Amino acid sequence: MEWVIGIQRAIDYIEDHITEELDYEEIARTGFSSSYHFQRVFSILCGYTLGEYIRSRRLTLAGMELAADKIRVIDAAVKYRYESPDSFAKAFARFHGITPSAAREPGARLRSFTRLSIRISLEGGSSMDYRIEEKPEMVLTGYKRFFTGSPAERDAQEEAFYVTTRLNQYALKGLAGDPVTSYGVMTNFREEGYDFYIAAKLQEWEREHLEEELGNAEDAARFENIAIPAHTYVVCETERCKYPTMIFPQLRRRIVEEWLPSSGYVLAEAPEISVTHWFRNPDSEKRYIELWLPVSPANG
Repeated sequence: MEWVIGIQRAIDYIEDHITEELDYEEIARTGFSSSYHFQRVFSILCGYTLGEYIRSRRLTLAGMELAADKIRVIDAAVKYRYESPDSFAKAFARFHGITPSAAREPGARLRSFTRLSIRISLEGGSSMDYRIEEKPEMVLTGYKRFFTGSPAERDAQEEAFYVTTRLNQYALKGLAGDPVTSYGVMTNFREEGYDFYIAAKLQEWEREHLEEELGNAEDAARFENIAIPAHTYVVCETERCKYPTMIFPQLRRRIVEEWLPSSGYVLAEAPEISVTHWFRNPDSEKRYIELWLPVSPANG
């Protein structure tokens, strides 16, 4: 219950101070949480980042005031924390599809992003298998891309990343001697996005002699070694099926929505890892993904 109350308190704080400079640390403290934990949970549960929520609410309120002819464009830019009328106009047009000046015209069509409200409902009653594991320090080898935008946009970027880099994946699997297992690493989370690696677990000699293994320096330069620190993880698995990638996002959300609030743990500032076991025919129905979410004791 405290977790639900905390989320609502944080939302109420944002709405009460929407025209002020908002500090993410203070928002998280209002919600009984650390800034990192609050932002990660908020993004996973809501499908957009904390910053996107604040921007959308400000632009919604600005549109209402302009449409009601209660404020000038330049004053709206200042009130809703934009650095200049130009930056406000660009953000307004992206959000509403019209300029701030056009919003003042009779019959202007505007977009509304409603205030979040947490509702308590009877849920759960379903089982979820999980285990808490102390993972030792390990080194993976892979290649990365920085994903930006909303969580939905980042999911699309991740899918495209896999589709357009097949040769790199085949090279890594060949070096690892494991054609069915691959790693995904999400790290360096910030408001703008995060780094995502497609990786494999190589033997130490292969990691240190990539140029010899691949035949030339240019091919070796495509990859880098990723140090994963020792940490505590909650580990859950998707069901065995032909396309576990289709149900993986649902598992991730369930952990945060159902398991985390009553677990005594919070999300920790460490890499999030997925391990895909992509068995080939005739065992394709046995495929599954492990999700390793880094956690720390809530009162630790």
